[in-house]
Amino acid sequence: MDLLNGFVALANFVLIPAIAYGSQLALGALGVTLIYGILRFSNFAHGDTMAMGTMFVVLITWGMQALGISFGPFPTALLAIPFGILGATALVLLTDKYVYKFYRAQKAKPVILVIVSMGVMFIYNGLTRIIIGPDDYRFADGERFVISARTFRDMTGLEEGLAVRTTQVITVVTAVIVVAALFWFLNKTRTGKSMRAFSDNEDLALLSGINPERVVLVTWLIVASLATVAGVLYGLDKSFKAFTYFQLLLPIFAAAIVGGLGNPLGAIAGGFVIAFSEVGITYAWKKVLTYFMPPALEPDGLVQILSTEYKFAVSFVILVIVLLFRPTGLFRGKAL
Repeated sequence: MDLLNGFVALANFVLIPAIAYGSQLALGALGVTLIYGILRFSNFAHGDTMAMGTMFVVLITWGMQALGISFGPFPTALLAIPFGILGATALVLLTDKYVYKFYRAQKAKPVILVIVSMGVMFIYNGLTRIIIGPDDYRFADGERFVISARTFRDMTGLEEGLAVRTTQVITVVTAVIVVAALFWFLNKTRTGKSMRAFSDNEDLALLSGINPERVVLVTWLIVASLATVAGVLYGLDKSFKAFTYFQLLLPIFAAAIVGGLGNPLGAIAGGFVIAFSEVGITYAWKKVLTYFMPPALEPDGLVQILSTEYKFAVSFVILVIVLLFRPTGLFRGKAL
């Protein structure tokens, strides 16, 4: 019985949260890796692109709720995601037209584009704070739990209860659908194959008649969609706060680099590596270990390596280690 309770506690506090968080990081890292692989620069504005897209969704969700529009047991924000994607797409296309396109025409070095993207990042962050404010907002409605801890205990008779939030299930299911659609698009459609060819060898792709402006346009469309979906899923699961998305840039970049920057499959794997590392290192393992260990060896302390305030430090350490010893990442992306 203690073993079952231990596995339930492990799933409740480590496995399920890490899988949901990893799905969110994977979608965010996919956007970063597509920009790096196709447009050849590290987009430091990606976290705040997520914030802007999510902000549009939050505002539209509030409008729908005021009008009495709901999505039954599901969060109303799911209905607002297409509008948020449109807003984020307009934002990134305008930014590309009036900012990035100039530097591409000048054949600017990637480091110049990185610095430019940092400027864009601060502008996006400022706009988000001006429009919606710097506070913490919760915009999830509908059914909160697929199964609550009390219901699980009543069903099983176990001491530990397993609570699965609706937003966690939605996150995982949405991530699977989005990733499957993206890989199908990149591997099966003519436009997707053009993007891959452009990423592998730009000069050869241009000689083959591939339109670079079309590739850039489609890339930004996909990136805006990924950023909005990832941002909304994170906001539903936790909360929306502009500065939080600025902080998310570190684990997202860490996920992309750990997996292999420029490699979509690596971005997904990296997202889960970072998520499980952050959750595992910052979790207090005393409860779980108490179930698995004999009474004489039960821990006295919390058995917590780092407090949750330092979870982003975990991403930073992993990022530094990977850059030092395997800069191409787990799936051999493009070296930095």
